[in-house]
Amino acid sequence: MRITILFGGSNRERLVSVASAQALHQALPEADLWWWDIEDKVHVVQSKQLLEHARPFEDEFKPGTRGIPLEQALDQAKVESRVLVLGLHGGRAENGELQVMCEARGVPFTGSGSASSHLAFDKFAAKRFAALGGVTPPANIALDDIDEAFAEYGRLIAKPARDGSSYGLIFVNAKQDLVAVRNAAKHEEYVIEPYIAGIEATCGVLERTDGSIIALPPIEIIPGEGSFDYAAKYLLKSTQEICPGRFAPEITAALKAQAMLAHRAMSCTGYSRSDFIVSDKGLVYLETNTLPGLTKSSLYPKALKAEGIAFVDFLRGLVELARRGVRK
Repeated sequence: MRITILFGGSNRERLVSVASAQALHQALPEADLWWWDIEDKVHVVQSKQLLEHARPFEDEFKPGTRGIPLEQALDQAKVESRVLVLGLHGGRAENGELQVMCEARGVPFTGSGSASSHLAFDKFAAKRFAALGGVTPPANIALDDIDEAFAEYGRLIAKPARDGSSYGLIFVNAKQDLVAVRNAAKHEEYVIEPYIAGIEATCGVLERTDGSIIALPPIEIIPGEGSFDYAAKYLLKSTQEICPGRFAPEITAALKAQAMLAHRAMSCTGYSRSDFIVSDKGLVYLETNTLPGLTKSSLYPKALKAEGIAFVDFLRGLVELARRGVRK
């Protein structure tokens, strides 16, 4: 099979996807490069274009320029025996739509399948399945009850029910923030929860080629300005990501166990990363990401390094799983 890195996508996380693709291509220099643009077309990209990239790819592929529709590209991938390494984030790339298109054609790809991806991307459903799997998520608050909940808890947090990378995250610290939540909820469904004080943590899970899974060292996150939103993740240099995290041994063990429970509860495959709050009342599950960032500065590669797993070995393992159709 030919290895092809698919990156870009039709949502707003394309820039992070480009950075992931750069890291993927440096580890897999033999791979072909396909850019999925906002018009749902796929373009062949040269190595130099990607590695020397310093601006949005939309500047290089103007609307109407050559490229083939995504469906046609996937048909071509089937005919040419390609395995797709997904350097994608959010939107249709992470909600299972791309995965089901690949599955319908028999095109192998890295990461979780369509059902798992769709489940994990829906924060309401993911919390429900995680709870059934033995993990403790925060309570859900109905939009109609937000005033009473704010009076009870003092602080709330609201986030889009189906989005990634902390876009649209709203911290409700004052009454005027309730207006922001209501306005945002007019445009998309929001998950509203009590604010849980504690240490932010994330823990990756890796499936090996024999079908077994392991949890990677948990990471402790200290946001640069007090909250781990999109800016703190990708823009603020003051954000600290400590790997392995400075947790007591029993907390580290619990984070690993809970991450594996969440991974299994949503039938994830290949790899995943689950986020938690380490509170004074125990671990609180936040969400599971089936396509964690794979940039040079991303959390998942840091955990791989701490575990002693080379990035290229991790990728070749994912490719092997995809090739063999190991989706237990």
